[in-house]
Amino acid sequence: MKGLRVLELSEALNVDSIDILAVCTILKIKATSRLSILSFEECKKITDYYEINN
Repeated sequence: MKGLRVLELSEALNVDSIDILAVCTILKIKATSRLSILSFEECKKITDYYEINN
């Protein structure tokens, strides 16, 4: 498996997939829908962003 879908990561982090997509835009990660696949490295960046900003 290459990574997680935006939808799966949003469920794991308990946030809306739209919020994950917004964070992807901030971090310049190419994800266009909740079905976009994120690499594990991208998932870590997003998770780290939530840890720092929450």
